[in-house]
Amino acid sequence: MKTPSPQLAMITLDCADPAPVSRFWSELLGWERVYLDENAAMVQGPDQAVGFGRVENYVAPTWPNERGSKQFHFDLAVDDISAAARHCVDLGAHQPVEQPGDTWVVLIDPAGHPFCLTDAANW
Repeated sequence: MKTPSPQLAMITLDCADPAPVSRFWSELLGWERVYLDENAAMVQGPDQAVGFGRVENYVAPTWPNERGSKQFHFDLAVDDISAAARHCVDLGAHQPVEQPGDTWVVLIDPAGHPFCLTDAANW
């Protein structure tokens, strides 16, 4: 009998406070925030979920990799990188000065997680 492959149910991100970072990702992706308490939150899309868990003494990853590493990042395909970056900043992200190139933009979510905006045409 073949063992069934596991299916990824959710990616969970550590953070200091689940409320603002889950609100950011919910609004950015257009997904519903389906759970929120002082220690955890979850946003749900059509086929995926992202969770956020409070970690005492949370230390955000850095960009560029000054101490440790960025740990992970999302690549988000968009039709207009500049417009999407402005929207992300309006929602609470910030754009660091150092950028890796001109085919994508690195932004930082409210909990300090780097993520990239890339041209959807390249996917």
